[in-house]
Amino acid sequence: MNKMRRKTGKVRSAIQISVFAGVMVLALVKWLKEIGVVIPWPPEISLHAVCPFGGVVTVYEFFSTGAFLPKLHSAAFILMALGLVVAFFFGPVFCGYFCPLGSYQEWLGKLGRKLFPKAYGRIIPAKADRWLRHLRYGVLALVLYQTAVAGKLIFQEVDPFYALFNFMTGEVALSALLVLLAVTVLSLIVERPWCKYLCPYGALLGLFNLIRVFPIRRRERTCTHCGQCDRACPMNIKVSKTGAVRDPQCISCNKCVSGNACPVVDTVSISTKERMDAQ
Repeated sequence: MNKMRRKTGKVRSAIQISVFAGVMVLALVKWLKEIGVVIPWPPEISLHAVCPFGGVVTVYEFFSTGAFLPKLHSAAFILMALGLVVAFFFGPVFCGYFCPLGSYQEWLGKLGRKLFPKAYGRIIPAKADRWLRHLRYGVLALVLYQTAVAGKLIFQEVDPFYALFNFMTGEVALSALLVLLAVTVLSLIVERPWCKYLCPYGALLGLFNLIRVFPIRRRERTCTHCGQCDRACPMNIKVSKTGAVRDPQCISCNKCVSGNACPVVDTVSISTKERMDAQ
């Protein structure tokens, strides 16, 4: 079991590091070209082209005019569609495995646990935390509305993802840098603060947890109620209190499942209801 935990954890970490490094390379290539240093490979690709949320904000423009918002590319639209399809079956896998900003917060959280062991995860009262988690739906609605009205990429002005990989250029708005700074500091004492409270794309993908075909399920008859699944969840979901995880906050990181946190084989797993009942 311990070997399995290490193996699955390494796979997820490898994906996170690879995606983060890949996006960083794209950003560096673009920056080097701006300062006059041109390298033959890889080709220059805009960060907007590899951000699936760009596809979300250009939906209105695409269906009303047949074009994309300025700075956006069809690749963002394709990534958005792919992300939504995967979310329908398995939930917000993008959030748990592929999002560079999510990985950035998670890595800072590991540092925060060591620097502030008594304060980490305890700063925000439970009641306030529950209310704050609704903010990201407001952000999603506001961004979509403002983008449709303005016909331009409004979210870039406060986007910490764009600021994280473009901070060395002059393209990043001061407001985006301030948001990135706030996310960085908060990540040292709150696990994934941007994901929990403000991420509009996470808000959209999280809704698919309500209908996903293969949810994370807990088998009651083999559960020992040890609580390890609860402690492993970065979004503070009480996995041990539910049969199927349908919480919109779930990011499909799979830290809670058997082989990762749960010590009992096939007790917390990704499956259909029929499969779980049959076992």
